[in-house]
Amino acid sequence: MDPMPSKRAAPHGRLQAVLFDMDGLLVDSEPLWFEVEHSVMSRLGGEWTEDDQRALVGGSLHRSVGYLLSRASRPATHDEVADWLIGGMAELLAEREVAVMPGAIALLVEVRAAGIPRALVTSSERIIMDAVLASLARHDIAFDVTVCGADVASPKPHPEPYQLAAALIGADPRFCVALEDSPSGVAAALAAGCAAIAVPGVTTVPPRPGLTIVSSLADVHLDLLEALVTRPREPVPGP
Repeated sequence: MDPMPSKRAAPHGRLQAVLFDMDGLLVDSEPLWFEVEHSVMSRLGGEWTEDDQRALVGGSLHRSVGYLLSRASRPATHDEVADWLIGGMAELLAEREVAVMPGAIALLVEVRAAGIPRALVTSSERIIMDAVLASLARHDIAFDVTVCGADVASPKPHPEPYQLAAALIGADPRFCVALEDSPSGVAAALAAGCAAIAVPGVTTVPPRPGLTIVSSLADVHLDLLEALVTRPREPVPGP
């Protein structure tokens, strides 16, 4: 989490910030998570399937650990499982350069060129976020603000992560667009008051008021982002 709010928010009434999820949205890290989760579940004496992975997409570390322990046939503590997950993922990210999703770099560059602040808003722990940021830095990509799982008391689908990101930038959430790939992340963004774009990946994202669904970040451009914060929006129901 950045210590001071940015002063670069755009004029009131226009696009003030673009808020990006990380896993599955900017980088193709879900296959790595599946590999790590499968390994941890094996240590716990259980089986791990793609349906299990889909159940955890967009969730917090606490939720993932609880889910794994609920499927376990061997004893382990919450802290042990958390360490196995974080340590395993950190090792894979150190060994392999995570693939950037199609259209991600071009969109990030376009938003930066327009002078619009960019935030990274992830449920992952800081060590995972920092490893991904290091990989993105090779493409000359950085963010004005970052929010990770350790920065909030209530993770997605609670609105706190997106509310915090907007506050650190100095933006009104109503004039921010959040980009997500999971129902949990979409719920958090909409509850925070942001317009939302979903790029479904591992999970299906059902239509909701205030949500635009696209097939790839390559379909997202600055004119669409601007349009989403200027056109009237229907009231958004709770998660």
